Amino acid sequence: MESAPKAPNSLSLPWKLRILLSLAGPAIDLVTRKDGTVNRCLLKVLDLLQVQPSSEPSNSVKTYDVVVDPTRKLWFRVFVPIQYTVEDLPVMVFFHGGGYIVLSPDFKLYDDVCRKFAKEFHVIVVSVDYRLAPENRHPSQHDDAFDVLKFLDNEENMSKWLPKNANISRCFMAGDSSGAHITHYVGLRASQFNFQQLQVIGLVAIQPFFGGEERTDSEIRLDGSAPILSMKRTDWFWNAFMPLGEPYNRDHPIINVSGPNAVDISEMDLPPTMVVVTGFDILRDWQIRYCEWLKKSGKEVYLVDYPNMFHEFFLFSELPESDQLISEMKDFFYKVLNKVY
Repeated sequence: MESAPKAPNSLSLPWKLRILLSLAGPAIDLVTRKDGTVNRCLLKVLDLLQVQPSSEPSNSVKTYDVVVDPTRKLWFRVFVPIQYTVEDLPVMVFFHGGGYIVLSPDFKLYDDVCRKFAKEFHVIVVSVDYRLAPENRHPSQHDDAFDVLKFLDNEENMSKWLPKNANISRCFMAGDSSGAHITHYVGLRASQFNFQQLQVIGLVAIQPFFGGEERTDSEIRLDGSAPILSMKRTDWFWNAFMPLGEPYNRDHPIINVSGPNAVDISEMDLPPTMVVVTGFDILRDWQIRYCEWLKKSGKEVYLVDYPNMFHEFFLFSELPESDQLISEMKDFFYKVLNKVY
């Protein structure tokens, strides 16, 4: 169902945020070169926005980093809410966005939001730093994400690196944009793997990064006017993500999850999925198609729509809709947990 959202013709945002978002697109263009490489030297400016882990609680949450594999710089940040020391706490594995080419768990906006997730949801958050494209192409990112799940499922690793009250048999996975793309595919992979203790019971895909050869209504209508993403940029991201020397188009099942080459998931035990979409996101129609495909495949799916918001809105705590999403996710978690217990 691809209809125009019931939204105003333009975003109504605080002026400081409007300025910041107006710079985001040109900043992406500045670091993505025409030859398909990323200007990592220029991106070092983002180091100024990195946050170190802290054993001293901030906003009632303490953090620490865990290295999974130093050879590929695979690590994750753990967020532990200190007010819940006795009861079993679910684990939420989170995958950050960034078009597969930028950002990490120690980026301040992600550190802040994962801290909020831990406190508000009463969960232990594991925020994963996967390898970035184009230096590392698909399936590197999905392999890294899945290897973190296997790492957490190991009894020795779990007892060493997670709090004693962490319950990995109650594991959620969540991500935004490219991280939501990871959430879907690693969720499928996890549903077919025999873990010892870990069990993925719910997925949250916040504005998942999907695409296809067709140019959808939302892409055409919002290209050049919606913040952050454009068709040119998403095409660049896909070209940087897909393996070199492998012929493909955007209807490849990794990109167009619900398209003509889609994998049949009807017999797969995919857990309940919450999908978040917004009115000012060029990917909106692909995300709605994803929801419809999940439903047609017999899966439990919940669509949450913010018609007045944009791609990655939830990272900006000054927006009321950011808190609303926290509330929606909390309701989803409790709904799933009530079915499990």
